[in-house]
Amino acid sequence: MIGMGSEPGGDRTSAVRALEAAFLLDGDGRRLAGATEIWLVRHGACYDGTADPTLDDPPLSPRGREQAQRLAARLKRIGFEAVYSSPLRRALETARTITPEVRVDERLVEVGIEVRDGRLAVVEPTDQVQGRMRAAVDAAIERHPGQRIVVVAHALAILSYITEVMHLNLGDLRLLPYYTSVSVVRALGERRMVGSLADVAHLEADIP
Repeated sequence: MIGMGSEPGGDRTSAVRALEAAFLLDGDGRRLAGATEIWLVRHGACYDGTADPTLDDPPLSPRGREQAQRLAARLKRIGFEAVYSSPLRRALETARTITPEVRVDERLVEVGIEVRDGRLAVVEPTDQVQGRMRAAVDAAIERHPGQRIVVVAHALAILSYITEVMHLNLGDLRLLPYYTSVSVVRALGERRMVGSLADVAHLEADIP
């Protein structure tokens, strides 16, 4: 049980450090030694500006390209080991803004959806989406143990993976990852811990 109190004579610092380690964090808030850090990134904007909204696989819009450049500058500052991407154009263009050396994984595509009466309807079973996303991320973790890796994918596919890690149903997490948002998962052995959700700090800061 996690609580704010402690037993008389207990070592609160040790207890807090043990709790942090359970969530794969060290004493400075960084990933625990040996843990892999996965940045799950939604692609940049693609349905505005000059992009054709009728395309099934649209390119990034001008705004999407700027978002991708801001993300790339952020990642350049902190460093990363590898970038994986969905094969869809909007994801690939985002990934290639970060680095030309992109590893494409078909399993990272967006959830199967249809437009019905102006609304998006999911047609791919959630367990199928989670299975392929889990397999893709696990394969990347196995190749880069203890490193930071970037996975560029799509909103619903990312949410499906995150909710599985958090032991939630997909509809329980009232969140839509914005374009180029970053959700962090830390991994060590069989453990998976969510570190942040839909972070867009690079879009809010001035371009360096």
